[in-house]
Amino acid sequence: MRDDTATQTLPVKKLFEFTFFNLLLAVMLVMASSCATIPGTQVGDQVAPIVPANELSDAELLNVSVQVFDPGQLPEDPDKKNGLSAEIREAESRFAPIHLKHTLQRTGYWGVVRVVPDNDIGSEVLVQGKIEHSDGENAVLHIMVSDARNVVWFQHTYAETARPEEHNSVEPEKQDVFQDLFNSIANDIAIYRNSLSPSEIAEIRQVAALKYAYSMAPDAFASYLTETPEGRVAIQRLPAENDPMFDRVEAVKVRDDLLVDTINDYYDIYYQDLWEPYSSWRRYRHEEVATLRKLEREALTKQLLGITAIVGAIALGASGDYETAVRTRPLQDILIAGGAYSVYSGYQTRQESKINKDAIEELGASFSSEAEPLTIEVEGKTIRLTGSAEQQYAKWRSMLKQIYAQETGLIPQSDSVPGFQSPASLETEP
Repeated sequence: MRDDTATQTLPVKKLFEFTFFNLLLAVMLVMASSCATIPGTQVGDQVAPIVPANELSDAELLNVSVQVFDPGQLPEDPDKKNGLSAEIREAESRFAPIHLKHTLQRTGYWGVVRVVPDNDIGSEVLVQGKIEHSDGENAVLHIMVSDARNVVWFQHTYAETARPEEHNSVEPEKQDVFQDLFNSIANDIAIYRNSLSPSEIAEIRQVAALKYAYSMAPDAFASYLTETPEGRVAIQRLPAENDPMFDRVEAVKVRDDLLVDTINDYYDIYYQDLWEPYSSWRRYRHEEVATLRKLEREALTKQLLGITAIVGAIALGASGDYETAVRTRPLQDILIAGGAYSVYSGYQTRQESKINKDAIEELGASFSSEAEPLTIEVEGKTIRLTGSAEQQYAKWRSMLKQIYAQETGLIPQSDSVPGFQSPASLETEP
């Protein structure tokens, strides 16, 4: 009679080897995935802010408008959101530009630095940003800086991964957990500014004033500026000294600046109120995400190794004759029991991960409730600094046009003014 034991043993051993090495590969892939990088260029560590050697004169200073950032998109996969929310991201879209404003102010390179709800037609330097990623542990901001001439200074994506201890040394207006990122942005803006000649700085200031006048009364000021096919705005002629129409525009601009200053006062109050809950949320969330990542890695590793042990036990049971099966039964039982325990232990660990996810969600919900939109009163009108803030600001600009029309006798223009707008829209680097 033919002994089929040998012919049966080889396939089972092959199965065991195939399963074992594939599961081992899966474990290695899990380990590798835990080290995945985030998009953008990582900034350096301990980035010192660039400051001028001597105090700059008023003629050398440019005013900066930092537009409320685009909050970006959250991951569609619920597992990848890890407790993030649209409410938190909206709060961050205001928090980040306010902190960048404070960072720029401290350098001494700039005149007035303001946060604006929407594109500021009369800005000398405009900073726009988009939040590409933010989870408490990592931050990625895409930044575009341009001037009144529609010259784009640069576009760049900045990224930073915070260390746990950096959450313990934060201070409002001065030291954020991602301060290296904010300092890097401020330094790049300063470096470009230092490449400008005095005549270019003067031109930027003049173009900004004329663009604002054009936005108030296009018919009256269209001939003062010209635009190249590439979109660059240049001065064609300057108003006469003491030009009454231009003087009125400057008076209207003062009123506009007063509103923006009022908005910035409330932004600063919002920023101060947000600092403690947001800092705590980022610190705890960093800890939760790190724990979650470790637990998920351990859970999957335990489950994969447990399955390998069970398959190994089955292979032992089928790999020999009756005597071999009897002799290896204790080992098979140990492997099966140990494998089952590992699978169950992995399940428990995954449940623990879910608890951490729930804790992150609770922290996010708590943060969202403390980051409610704020409202301000301006000349009897209530403005909500949320998604509708831009619309409210547009209405205010429309009111200013009405005021200017009443003072000059000109017919008010449409709110949508063609030409001489901002440069190309903010686009993420490929």
